[in-house]
Amino acid sequence: RIRKWDAAAITNGFLAGLVAITCPCYWVSPTGACILGAIAGVIVILGVDLLEFVRIDDPIGAWPVHGLCGVWGTLSLGLFACGDYQATGSQPGGIPTIVSGQGLAGVFYHGGWTLFWAQCIGSFTICACTFAIAMLVFFVLNLFGRLRISHEGELEGLDLHEHGISAYPEYVISGLAAPRGMPRDTVGYLPSVKADSELVGAKH
Repeated sequence: RIRKWDAAAITNGFLAGLVAITCPCYWVSPTGACILGAIAGVIVILGVDLLEFVRIDDPIGAWPVHGLCGVWGTLSLGLFACGDYQATGSQPGGIPTIVSGQGLAGVFYHGGWTLFWAQCIGSFTICACTFAIAMLVFFVLNLFGRLRISHEGELEGLDLHEHGISAYPEYVISGLAAPRGMPRDTVGYLPSVKADSELVGAKH
């Protein structure tokens, strides 16, 4: 979409595929694994766009990768389970038996919607419990005044305020990092200098 290779987006795409295959890895075919992983690579980008649209700060794309693609991977079992493997624990030793055509089968392998709806119930239960417990924890933190940082910390940024160093210095737009021969104003040199001077003046 941006006509350039984005290393961060590519890495998140890899992670999205790994997260998505975690749940169904035992029960899907190689073809199904490739398809659901490719879909996860698209979902993670759309998830990042969604967070930016609703103005939620997630600088590393943690929720699109682990949350959104995790749910997708869980649901994908109900779609791509190939029917060659039984459920875990179906044998005394706890190891699923390979019985072609008699194991867990998803919608795309003529298994009907039963498995898919079971995955939906499981995903909803996990998300609901996690949300409820997280809200409880944050409520308690808020009671003790530990949920938010100071106003100065918000202006400075958590990485500098808490750790004294920029977490992502490569994203700081500055003329100091302009390649030789590149006009400084093309990297926002003047605006950044003005903004920096105003910020310093405000602090002093």
